[in-house]
Parts: sequence; C-alpha cells; structure tokens
Amino acid sequence: MTRPHVLVLGAGAGGTMTANVLRRTLDVDVTVVDRSHTHHYQPSYYLVPFDYMDLEDQTRDVRTLLHDEVRFVEDTVTGIDPDERTVRGEAGSYDYDSLVVAVGNSLRPDRIDGMVEGWERTDSVFPFYDAAAADALGTAVDDFDGGTFLVTVPDTPIKCGGAPLKLTMLMEEYLRKRGVREETEVVMTKPGPDVFGTGPKAPYQERIEEIWAERDITFVPNFTVDTVDYEAGVVHSAEGDEVAYDLYAPVPPQHGHDFLVEHSPLTNGGEYVAVDDHTLQHEEYDDVFAVGDCADVPTSRTASAARKQTHVVADNLERMLAGRDLDPGYDGYTACPILVEKGKAMIAEFDYESSISAPVVSRLNWILDVNVIPSLYWNVWMRGYDPVP
Repeated sequence: MTRPHVLVLGAGAGGTMTANVLRRTLDVDVTVVDRSHTHHYQPSYYLVPFDYMDLEDQTRDVRTLLHDEVRFVEDTVTGIDPDERTVRGEAGSYDYDSLVVAVGNSLRPDRIDGMVEGWERTDSVFPFYDAAAADALGTAVDDFDGGTFLVTVPDTPIKCGGAPLKLTMLMEEYLRKRGVREETEVVMTKPGPDVFGTGPKAPYQERIEEIWAERDITFVPNFTVDTVDYEAGVVHSAEGDEVAYDLYAPVPPQHGHDFLVEHSPLTNGGEYVAVDDHTLQHEEYDDVFAVGDCADVPTSRTASAARKQTHVVADNLERMLAGRDLDPGYDGYTACPILVEKGKAMIAEFDYESSISAPVVSRLNWILDVNVIPSLYWNVWMRGYDPVP
C-alpha cells in the first residue's frame, strides 16, 4: 500500500521542523520544496552587528538538517491548486495528498520608496532583516561617531516583533561603551501607539518603557514609514511627520508571497494562509495546513510559535489521515527573548489570552538566548527531536 505523500513548502524553521517531525512520527513520505538550500538562524541578525554572534556559524545547508528519508527539491513555487492537489514550480509540478505551507513571509523593502536605493547606494541604510544587510551593519556600527541612530517598524505584520527593540537597545549600550552616546540620539518608530504591545504583552511593554526612560531612548509612536529620502537622510511618514537619521536600520515591510496571494485560493482574499487559529487546518481545504509566519493566526511570528505549531500540525495530520476529529491544540503560544543589553535579557512568553513568564531581566535569560537556544535550534528542534508538544 502506498504511503500518503505530504508536501512541505518552505525549508525555514517551520518547514524544516515540520518535515522532520512528520517523518519521525508518521508513516508518510515527505517532500520539502524551497527556492534555496541555505538556512539561516534569523535571530542572529540583530546580534551580528555587535559581534555577539557570527553569521557563518549560524548558517547551514538545509539538506544536512533534514531526515535522510525526507526528499528535498530546490525550486521556486509559482502557484498552488488545492482542488487538483498540485503545486507548480519553475522547474516542475508536485502532487500531494496533504500540504503544509511554511513559506514564511516576503521581505519587501521595495514597497517603501527610497529604501532599496538607500541600501544599495549609501553606507547609512541597512534593512537588517536581510543577512547581508545585518552583516554590513556591523561595519557601519563600528564607524558611527554620533548623530541619530534610527530604527523603524513598518505597518505590516513582521517576523520577530521584538527584533527592532532588541537592536535599538543593543545599539544604545554599544554606543555608551564606545563613549559616543552623548553625541547620539537613539530613536525607534512604530505605526501604532505601543512600543511592544498590550493585552498578553502588557507586562513586558511596561518593563521596556521603564528601561527606555532610564536610558533616554526615544520612541516615536504613530509613525507609518512612507518614503526614505536617502540623499537628505530623512524618513517621511504617511501622517506627515519626518525623522532625520545618520545611521538607519529599517525593518522592511513584509507581505504574503505573490504566489500565495495571486496564484492560489489559500489566502481567502488576504495575504496569508487562512487557517483555524487552533487546529491550523485550512478553513476550506481539509488537506492543507500552515505553520509559521505564513499562517494567518493572531500571534507573534517567531520560531518558538512555529515550534509549537509543528507538533499541532503533525498530530492533526495523523488524526485527519485516520479519519478522527482534529485537536484544537494551538493556544497561540510564542516566546520572544528581549535582549536589553549585553549579558541581560527578558523572556516575553505569552499565548492568545495571557502572559506566561514574568517580565524579569536577568543574566540567565541572556545565556539562554545567546548560548543555549542556538544549539537547541540546530541540533534538536530543527531535526525533529523535540519531545515537547
């Protein structure tokens, strides 16, 4: 009897974990399709500029992470036909019995007029969610002798919502240690009113506000980035305001991939895969699930969220194949280590309803995030060994 074929789109954190967990726990064949075989540990991007982590040490060939019996295909997906159970790619088409979409989101600095040009033509604009930009920012940080250091957050969902805050705080401390803090204004903007968030995020928001007040970090709320005048060194907002900069680290806008939005029905008119918030099964197509940044669920987009989602999807795929009811097992869990300064961090941990961890800043949290978690990521979580559902 032929085993069911599960097709996983994406070899990032969510896709790699899911493929390995499925192969280790279910009697299925698994194929992973991704446009690149290079896998980056993306939480390193805000640490690389300060030499707290090395980019090369946090990069792997995904084929070395996948289970030997998981097939990997390097191809760019161009469309999905869930009625025919077929995925189209530039190099071929791929049939499936069940589909897991784990393609993350699409970084789109081109959606902001002047952002790409600023990155390509100057030494002052570094959209650090990109590996090359994060690496180049390290040189710029070392050469920066004062002025305004600016971080902006776009008016779109972003992966790792805490990353802009972490980069801002690490830079402020770095400038103090270099003796140029008095000559520098450190600024972060966001389109909304909150530096981190309310509801389940409220305790961490309050602690961050206290830290920023103590360290004279400027937060500009209700600032939606509209254009970047890289020649003048000014960012203009849709609200009619502007902030000048000398060194600029923008978070680029992030959107659903074009092939999802324009060449599949899975987003139901939105940008991300429309799934149930708890089962992660598609709202219309029972044989389709989504994991990670591309899943349209109301939680922060982090690898920790994808890790929890992976186990829910694996369990529910098994239930679906056996004809049993699905388990609404995902409660919105995510965790976001907030690095306050070198050697100190806070863990923001919450679900759909409430905060979980206390807003405590400690050295232990720094060690956990910088020294322990990367090893767990590469050697346990990515390989599907994680026993925690």
